[in-house]
Amino acid sequence: MEFFATCPKGLETLLATELESLGGTTTKTTVAGVHFQALLDAGYRACLWSRLANRIILCLAHEEGMEHPAQIKDVAQSLDWREHLRPGTTMAVDFHGISDHIRHTRFGAQIVKDGVVDSLRAAGQERPNIDPRHPDLRLYAHLHRGRLTLGVDLSGDSLHKRGYRRELGHAPLKENLASALLVRAGWPARAKAGEALIDPLCGSGTLVIEAALMAADIAPNLNRERFGFHGWAGHDMALWRELKREAEARASIGRKRCNARLYGFDQSPQAIAAAKANAMRAGIPALIEFKGASVAQLTHPANLPADAQGLLITNPPYGERLGELPALVPLYADLGSRARQQFPGWRLALFTGNPDLGHRTGLRAAKQYAFKNGPLECKLLLIEIPEVADESTREVDHGVSSRPARSEGAQMFANRLEKNRKRLKKWLERSGESCYRLYDADMPEYALAIDIYGDHVHVQEYAPPKSVDPAQAQRRLLDALGVIPEMLGVRAENVHFKQRERQAGKAQYQKQATSGERFQVREGRAKLWVNLRDYLDTGLFLDHRPVRRLLAEMAAGKRFLNLFCYTGAATVQAALGTEREGGASDSISVDLSNTYLEWARDNIALNRLDPSRHRVIRDDCFHWLETAGSEFDLIFLDPPTFSNSKRMEGTLDIQRDHARLVDLAMARLAPGGTLVFSNNQRRFKLDDELIERYVVEDISAKTFDPDFQRRPDLHHCFLIRHQEAL
Repeated sequence: MEFFATCPKGLETLLATELESLGGTTTKTTVAGVHFQALLDAGYRACLWSRLANRIILCLAHEEGMEHPAQIKDVAQSLDWREHLRPGTTMAVDFHGISDHIRHTRFGAQIVKDGVVDSLRAAGQERPNIDPRHPDLRLYAHLHRGRLTLGVDLSGDSLHKRGYRRELGHAPLKENLASALLVRAGWPARAKAGEALIDPLCGSGTLVIEAALMAADIAPNLNRERFGFHGWAGHDMALWRELKREAEARASIGRKRCNARLYGFDQSPQAIAAAKANAMRAGIPALIEFKGASVAQLTHPANLPADAQGLLITNPPYGERLGELPALVPLYADLGSRARQQFPGWRLALFTGNPDLGHRTGLRAAKQYAFKNGPLECKLLLIEIPEVADESTREVDHGVSSRPARSEGAQMFANRLEKNRKRLKKWLERSGESCYRLYDADMPEYALAIDIYGDHVHVQEYAPPKSVDPAQAQRRLLDALGVIPEMLGVRAENVHFKQRERQAGKAQYQKQATSGERFQVREGRAKLWVNLRDYLDTGLFLDHRPVRRLLAEMAAGKRFLNLFCYTGAATVQAALGTEREGGASDSISVDLSNTYLEWARDNIALNRLDPSRHRVIRDDCFHWLETAGSEFDLIFLDPPTFSNSKRMEGTLDIQRDHARLVDLAMARLAPGGTLVFSNNQRRFKLDDELIERYVVEDISAKTFDPDFQRRPDLHHCFLIRHQEAL
């Protein structure tokens, strides 16, 4: 018989070797599949024993030059389907591929189905019912460059679904990909030799369970109740029962004879519970020892001989989301250091979608293999952990890791952080500020802005220009993220990373995540909520700290207006004022964003300010100024550089529109009052006519604390008063 086995891309050569071992003869490998010839018993063995395949297809027809629907229907109609479909059974057609005349797989499936139905009717057999979800038999059709393959799916559900995994950890590997990694890592030979296997980040246990099934000679689909061939008219029940009894006997013997030791560790109690439940369903709970432990606590198991050899294999997080990177750099570094200290002479098989993170282990890969994990391009790094001359180096304190030495660039970056800390130390002690900028692209190679928020760190990477090699930029970024927790004495999970690019419209206010994680910080007399995860900006513009301090000093007893109020930090400072003179008598804060107005309300409530005296209003600031009738003694106008919010009419370009905006604000300014006008347009130039109409004082140079004095163009700030105020 002729068969076609499908598999994930990258597994083809491994699958061909496996099918040969099961009695097949490979005739051709193709992308994501292997063609082979075999007797029926080898086809059944492939369904039962293949650890790598997705589906086993019994091929019935191969035809070239298939482009038109009528041609495909004719091929399907020419086959004697009575040999494959019993009367009264249900069927479904899985169609893959397209042509110039078949643009949808559902249409292709309909064509094949029509051919099958016409063939059966012509032979006097009743029409089969269609059940796309749970058919008795699935037919397979594949069309590629005019070549049509038709067949019967003997597997039913994809063979990677072993049936044991109901409890899923974070981003689990498919079982057949896990098996492929184990084969590439040399586990089958190591298991026969009685070596050990450890997954230090086991999650729901897929890698270690697949390893146990290999070590105990258990067919991966032995516990499956139904295969596709159970609904096939050509099914040989006696042959299948014989093959299954043989597999059951091998499993019984294999469990007893297995002398490989397997361990799964994870710091998540939920993951360990899921892994144990999965191992129980797989029928091998006694073969694996699961334990809760972090990578930093990874040690040579006490019940494993000190001279035991084995395989460390793991699939750690890759950092698909940028914000995950700060915690992953020390994770990979800890993995490398614990591997060197605790498992000299072992092999480390590290599967990652970010090979640069793999380099953070400080270990060199002897081999690497490319795989795809879903849509992600990944690498399996095979690392021979070096032997150590002094066995006593194994004996280290739990949780202590001697991480790889820093690169020269990383050390220079660390030195700069320390230098900046010393430079700001006296000012911080004097001012009491806990939120400040420590580093702002001081070294061009490390183009980061690093802000401190108490015991949290907010890191923003300025996107490198196209002239910079992306791989080099990534390595430098990971260098920096590895240095920051150690130099600043913070936990890696308290480092929050984002990438900052030139923003258009309201992009800087859009959500980056949905954690809802926020915490309180103190600025002067104010307590304020910040969120370092969910938005590009945090809720507190640190460079405007001196401006908010100025507002607090000016606001005593005054009516205060905050335009484009964002999260209301300036309102809170003005309302609190100074300890000696108090703050604003009342205030109005205007913005279009419901999210940020709610944030402003929370900040007002956090500081126990009266919401009836300090109101927030949702409106376009242009519209509000044009329609409002109130006057204010102190107005803060801090618009974005550009905005194209759907809620406002037209767009806002601060250079183009600032004169009109200032005039509208000045119309609401009481005699003797002051407008504080600020913006972050680097090349901003105040309209000359405004200078003629009003009394204008450029105070920009006075509005930078020591942490921002390297960037004197970061914002511009003006005090604007009516002429009669003189």
